[in-house]
Amino acid sequence: ALGAAEGLAEELRVAALPGDLPELEPECRSLLAAFAEGSAALAGCLGRRARPVRLCQGCRGHYRRLLAQYGTIAAGNSSESHNCAKSILTSDRLQIVVTLSEFFNETWEAANCANCLKNNSEGLSNSTEEFLDLFNKSLTCFEHNLQGQTLYLSPNNYTEVCKNCNETYTKLNDLYNNLQRMNRQGGEAGHSAHLCIDVEDAMNITRKLWSRTFNCSVPCSDTVPVIAVSSFILFLPIVFYLSSFLHSKQKKRILILPKRIQSNASLVNIQEKYS
Repeated sequence: ALGAAEGLAEELRVAALPGDLPELEPECRSLLAAFAEGSAALAGCLGRRARPVRLCQGCRGHYRRLLAQYGTIAAGNSSESHNCAKSILTSDRLQIVVTLSEFFNETWEAANCANCLKNNSEGLSNSTEEFLDLFNKSLTCFEHNLQGQTLYLSPNNYTEVCKNCNETYTKLNDLYNNLQRMNRQGGEAGHSAHLCIDVEDAMNITRKLWSRTFNCSVPCSDTVPVIAVSSFILFLPIVFYLSSFLHSKQKKRILILPKRIQSNASLVNIQEKYS
């Protein structure tokens, strides 16, 4: 058996198989190389902008180019486009190019980047630019009011930050809440119930700094309605028991009144009888 196997191997060697396996056509090879470079560029951009999250702002150009490159492979304008699509996309079980394209698409959709970009994805939407401008102003205010504090104040005393940055933070928080409400109602983008990950992450960072690091209180405009509603709810049982008590006393007086009238009438009859 071993001798037969060695003989078969020798026959195959003598048969002189082609030195190189069939390669892609030059045009297809060029398309595949462009997609590989685009994938590497987008993956690198996503990794560099993972913390703090700036995916939608910084990687939209890479993503648009990769979409165009994949579209050229799948349905290009050249005469060999269909051959390239078959040989690159579906010629093997793994389908690496398809898998990579699906991964980037799913990541982009999970980040909800469409919700902070214009319809053609050429730039940030007006509301997103307004939010990011207020976000940068808030961070600048925090930094400006922290300068020199550690020399004179304890690390936990951030009264200057809370006092001087309250207006900017309140505007930022209100704008974020409005964007959330608009998005839920199918506002500017309407692709998802969530805002894009860049905006969400920026707001989370700011809220943690404001409440946990600086220990600033909630703005008065938010606390007054809460206190008013809470006081009203707490006062309701007192009103209920007081009204019940007054109502029961009044009812008791009404029930007693006929007895008094009847007793007075009996007394008059007795007096007339003896007279």
